[in-house]
Amino acid sequence: MKSDTVFKLAFNEMLNIVALVGAGAVLPSENDLSAQLGVSRTTVRKVLTQLGDRGYVTGEGRSRIVVGVVPADAHFPYTETVPTSEQVERRFMEWMLRGDTKPGAQINELELAREFGVGTTGIREFLNRFRRFGLIEKRPNAGWLFKGFTEDFAMELFEIREMFELRSALALASLPPSSPVWTKLKVLERQHHDLLSAIDERFHDFSDLDNRFHRLINAAAPNRFIDDFYDIITFIFHYHYQWNKRDERQRNEVAIREHLAYIEALQSHDLALVRAVCSHHLSSAKTTMMQAFSPG
Repeated sequence: MKSDTVFKLAFNEMLNIVALVGAGAVLPSENDLSAQLGVSRTTVRKVLTQLGDRGYVTGEGRSRIVVGVVPADAHFPYTETVPTSEQVERRFMEWMLRGDTKPGAQINELELAREFGVGTTGIREFLNRFRRFGLIEKRPNAGWLFKGFTEDFAMELFEIREMFELRSALALASLPPSSPVWTKLKVLERQHHDLLSAIDERFHDFSDLDNRFHRLINAAAPNRFIDDFYDIITFIFHYHYQWNKRDERQRNEVAIREHLAYIEALQSHDLALVRAVCSHHLSSAKTTMMQAFSPG
């Protein structure tokens, strides 16, 4: 990841913190911000300088105060804050959804590279990650073939998701109040409320929010094997809301409300409640997923 990408991502996350604390509030120390953002103090200082230049923050050291409202267009564009691999993943998902890609569809590396504005190496690396799961097949001298996924495949994958996410949710709820995860969770909570308040116009935006929410939970109990496996979990579960168009707006509203209950449970640190709410949400997600296999 390039250094300017790190800065832009940290800047965007800092804007969320500024919006969360509100005008008149004193920002945390540089050390605290470094821990919350997961970047060096040097990057934090660059971010704070930019905030000052834009008129959102004033003061120095431990006396930096929020003085302005952050406009909606203040964030750096998504494409400037993520590595190429994540850009390819998102563009590929959009390409599949827009084209209603079916099993048996041919995938051309060169055409995708041109459409996505990336090199063919990035496309090939992305496709190879899914090749081992049997969803995509390399054909000699004939590009790639999308094989799709079956109901049995999805159910097997869901068993893994249930085990890992419950473990991660319990780990997150057990983190101390000083953990940076609570600030990030608070930002996501606000974004859920914002989306809910505009659900009629923005229900298509849920997939991205869903992805970021579950990734934050799963990051609470890092596991190098599961981290790699999570790419395929994202492929299936964090886009199935869009694959199945039936009652999409209503389903997404239900899921948002379930997320808010989930967040409340995590913030309560009540492990029994977290277990119950997590299990309920995953059961609901499984029902939605299985409906995608039903005709009609």
